[in-house]
Amino acid sequence: MSNLLEQLKWRYATKKMDNTKAVPQEKVERILEAIRLTATSSGLQPYEVFVVTNDDIRQKIMPHAWNQAQIIDGSHLLVFAAWDNYTVERINHMFDLVNDERGFVNQGWEDYRKMILDLYPPRDAEVNYQHAARQAYIGLGTALIAAAEEKVDSTPMEGFDPEKIDEILGLKERGLRSVILLPLGYRAEDGDWLVDLKKIRRPKEDFIIEVK
Repeated sequence: MSNLLEQLKWRYATKKMDNTKAVPQEKVERILEAIRLTATSSGLQPYEVFVVTNDDIRQKIMPHAWNQAQIIDGSHLLVFAAWDNYTVERINHMFDLVNDERGFVNQGWEDYRKMILDLYPPRDAEVNYQHAARQAYIGLGTALIAAAEEKVDSTPMEGFDPEKIDEILGLKERGLRSVILLPLGYRAEDGDWLVDLKKIRRPKEDFIIEVK
């Protein structure tokens, strides 16, 4: 754990990436697997992660993301895209997957399925999307930690036009909406004003509240 804390002190939202350095595929795969294994509400995993390495597509994305150069200077761009709604089909697919993989049906699990089916699909689609988007942020947090553990730089980005990104990647047709972008790469040796600055966080006594 002490090593992980050191890596988290090392990481920062990289402002300039070295476009001559690519993240090795095995590191990317481990970051993606960490995201896949992370927690989601009811285990539904209501989002997908697009790994964009195509230069032409990233060039198209960049103008709709405040021209942030990390999108093309990093070697990989992760796009977290949440379900646009919870449907009966999507929920049943995940519950059936659990039953198939575990090889048995648990009544408590089936009762829980019914509760979710009674609760989620009748809700407004925007409410469901916002819930799914919050699950994607859990994945983002895991990605940031996993990237730091791999000594890979990353920059979480909310500054983009979701409708344009959805159009470029064809997300609407897949029932998805973009939530956040995460370029992966390596910090440039110069040109990044933030790279050598001290990392500042609120002191523990102002941030951690113990209720005894």
